[in-house]
Amino acid sequence: MNAPLSEPAIHRWIKSECGRAKYAELASRPGLAAKLRLAWFVLIAAIRDSRLPSQAPQRAPSQH
Repeated sequence: MNAPLSEPAIHRWIKSECGRAKYAELASRPGLAAKLRLAWFVLIAAIRDSRLPSQAPQRAPSQH
């Protein structure tokens, strides 16, 4: 359902580690051209990573 609070919401769309690293790099750049590049990257990365499984940590089964 909801992602853990420590994980950014963008990780729902960008699932690969290299994609997440590139996102962090591009998001830190100032300027209009950088924001346009970031938007383009997110669009393409989300499409490419849509077929990958989520890399969310697996929870251990609860013991009752």
